[in-house]
Amino acid sequence: MFEWGFFGLLMSNGILIGLMYSLIAMGFVLVYKATDAINFAQGEFVMIAGFVVAAALGVYGAPLWLAVSVGLAGMIGFGFGLERVMLRRLIGRPIIAVVMATIGLAAVLRGLGPLVWGAETRPLQLPISDEPIVWGPLFIPPIQLVGAVVSLFFVGAFGWFFLKSRKGIAMRAVADSQQVAMAMGINVERYFALAWAMTGVVSALGGIVWGSLLGVDVHLALVGFKVFPVVILGGLDSIPGAIVGGLIVGVVENVAAGYIDPYVGGGTKDFIPYVLMIVALMVRPYGIFGKSIIERV
Repeated sequence: MFEWGFFGLLMSNGILIGLMYSLIAMGFVLVYKATDAINFAQGEFVMIAGFVVAAALGVYGAPLWLAVSVGLAGMIGFGFGLERVMLRRLIGRPIIAVVMATIGLAAVLRGLGPLVWGAETRPLQLPISDEPIVWGPLFIPPIQLVGAVVSLFFVGAFGWFFLKSRKGIAMRAVADSQQVAMAMGINVERYFALAWAMTGVVSALGGIVWGSLLGVDVHLALVGFKVFPVVILGGLDSIPGAIVGGLIVGVVENVAAGYIDPYVGGGTKDFIPYVLMIVALMVRPYGIFGKSIIERV
């Protein structure tokens, strides 16, 4: 007999995890909307942010507000510095040059994190109860609820920024064509730096939320890899797509794991998102909300 309570539990957990995926996915979208390139180091940004906040809390005994402030400021500075030192030199170059640069950066950061803060898993304790919120058949972990609320807030904020603000419209113009934007008097370098700084903010928040859920070590960077199906499904240049893609991936992987894992011994959750990604690339390669412009590199 079909158990609606169990199905509702899988759905609710999938929705909350999906919204937490969306928070990381927004980092991909922000960079893509400004530079038209994919940041393959997004997961490593999240890992570094998690290391900074966890070290500030655990090693240096900083209060939470200070640790979070250091994490946010550090990632904004890191984004600015990265754009200034490395990415500014790639303006006007083929997109593949930026893509390969971010792949190299990801490898460097994966080595740098454990080198500076150690290879052991560090806890990132937030003043949030571990006791689930029980609502009928639903068991809602409070940290997932907080992550979902943070994601929704920033989706609204970034959506307003790109649709209504002058800076957001200029950033979209830069993404459409860097050469045309420069010809129109838009300071492309400034908007590149702004995009990477905004990605730093999202990465810091993602590192805090996911680090609290999973602990902080080099494996936290894999969250970025797991978010690839979300951005491919929703559309690389769409903030609403990041939310919809996150919800679809979160719900499908949880429901599949709940009903298929008992028969196959587990592991469904690890590959189902990539099945969705492959199907999306075959049927709608620009995603549900993405631009119907495909560039092969």
